[in-house]
Amino acid sequence: MGSKGKTIVWFRRDLRIEDNPALATAAKEGCVLPVFIWCPEEEGQFYPGRVSRWWLKQSLIHLDQSLRSLGAALVLIKAQSTLAALLECINAIGATKVVYNHLYDPVSLVRDHNIKQKLEDLGISVKNYNGELLYEPWEVYNDKGHAFTTFDAYWDKCLHMQRENVSHLPPWRLAPAAGSVESCLIEELGLEDESEKPSNALLGRGWSPGWTNADKVLNEFLEHHLLDYSKDRLRVAGNSTSLLSPYLHFGELSVRKVFHCVLMKQILWVKEGNTVGEESVTLFLRAIGFREYSRYICFNFPFTHERSLLSNLKYFPWHADQAHFKVWRQGRTGYPLVDAGMRELWATGWIHNRIRVIVSSFCVKFFLLPWQWGMKYFWDTLLDADLESDILGWQYISGSLPDGHELERLDSPQVQGFNFDPEGEYVRHWLPELARMPAQWIHHPWDAPLTVLKSAGVELGVNYPKPIIDIDLARDRLTEAIHITREREMAARATTSNGTNEEVFDNSDTVENLAIPKVVLKEKILYPSSSSHDQRVPSMQISKNGLLNRKRPKPVEDERPPQGNLINGNNTCRTLKMDDDLCSTAESSSAKKQTTCSRNSFSVPQSCSLLSTSKPSKDCESSELQQSRQG
Repeated sequence: MGSKGKTIVWFRRDLRIEDNPALATAAKEGCVLPVFIWCPEEEGQFYPGRVSRWWLKQSLIHLDQSLRSLGAALVLIKAQSTLAALLECINAIGATKVVYNHLYDPVSLVRDHNIKQKLEDLGISVKNYNGELLYEPWEVYNDKGHAFTTFDAYWDKCLHMQRENVSHLPPWRLAPAAGSVESCLIEELGLEDESEKPSNALLGRGWSPGWTNADKVLNEFLEHHLLDYSKDRLRVAGNSTSLLSPYLHFGELSVRKVFHCVLMKQILWVKEGNTVGEESVTLFLRAIGFREYSRYICFNFPFTHERSLLSNLKYFPWHADQAHFKVWRQGRTGYPLVDAGMRELWATGWIHNRIRVIVSSFCVKFFLLPWQWGMKYFWDTLLDADLESDILGWQYISGSLPDGHELERLDSPQVQGFNFDPEGEYVRHWLPELARMPAQWIHHPWDAPLTVLKSAGVELGVNYPKPIIDIDLARDRLTEAIHITREREMAARATTSNGTNEEVFDNSDTVENLAIPKVVLKEKILYPSSSSHDQRVPSMQISKNGLLNRKRPKPVEDERPPQGNLINGNNTCRTLKMDDDLCSTAESSSAKKQTTCSRNSFSVPQSCSLLSTSKPSKDCESSELQQSRQG
């Protein structure tokens, strides 16, 4: 290793040593200063939620240990400005170069462009690399040089493009750059406050953040679960997905490595004539493809975090009802599968990809709530919150993608319950008030005979809510909303001389601003049995049946003894009463930096145009598209 210069390696969501092109390049060229800069002010409305910040904290600790073992500790900086922090590091060590790996979300695209331009104006060399995707978004276009707007066409092009099987090995050692840069302690970053620690302690029982742990999870999936992925991936109870999504989001795992390892399995199974394995590989690679596509869409259409890709919602009469939004969040809709999903999301920060599709569809099509509200809530509460994938999923559900669900499509939660939770195992776990309901009635208790309800201890409207809206009424309301949308579109066309309808349309100039509601839980819940298990940290006793801790067991060497009595201690994690003045995960995210998160910065269209051309109704891998990074 020479001493050609001093390079700052700017870590973001690439928290790994292996196959990290920015780190590998810097290590070869001279001395390095690994830096992670936490700048809450620049996160704005996308300040991460509690569980996401917990994962980030653990991952940074893990990365620092790995870097120290190579010779250069990770410098942690909490700053008001990322650019200012980088300039301080440059001046402190006399750096001549800054390297980092690309990000593609709207916030990062703007920030990275500005920082690169300003650093280069000051004579600092800035190099960025692809450490996130199989293909950069600007490498994949159709024959006319335009961006793809359907997944199948995009993914087919990707699969037929030549791939460079480049894997950057971890450096043997790092030469630390001389100079003094003040580093924060991990606690000083403020990623976790004292009130969050009891809840977060439970997360460590099911998850092990860190890039070396990501490798273990990948190997476990490849050796024991990939083969049956095609059969198991739609089961909402148990370990039916790869569980790789948070590792991929934080860059603890290289998507190139995942892709290559799965391809090796495919070659083996094709040779053996294992058709089940071949199908599983094809479906899993499509899930990887949807993650790629989410970045592709956000890069080529950067307005999609606020507005629809298509113009179908331009005139849509949204019902911006905060009471309905609260009922949906708290899992009190009266539809068991929907309620179970939202309770699990609150308690664990995780729900199966199929459940994500079901609850998001209910939000948009039963309640007619703006999809941006749901997307933001997912961002605030998911352990694997990933803006690009959530944008793709919510637009898919809203009929805002050329190959997404039709807006008219309204699926019955009752039917979906029998399809994906036929024995009611999932519902019984997350809705204990329905635990004694027979499987025949558990997904539609309102139809059950009174004798069945009585023997099960269920009193609708008392300890479990009646359906807040009848499915036929919801379908009628959705149909009427679509009718109003079309009428408004026709009226708007009549007032213009040009009646064309663009396929991809940025309606930023025509929507009215409506601030996304802050998620604060203050009102007393009407259903006491429901509230006793709603939006709280679940007890260890509940987790013993294996459903709460749905994650695969951690390797033995990673197990740590519990730190004290996390649940039953007098001053630790007590049951949260719903009539207390509590904040949800979403509120805790924004409250930590109220001065930086504008309450009015998240615009929701009050009225948004439906394409006159119809789209084929496809029940394609919607669960994969909604949560493509899960795999």
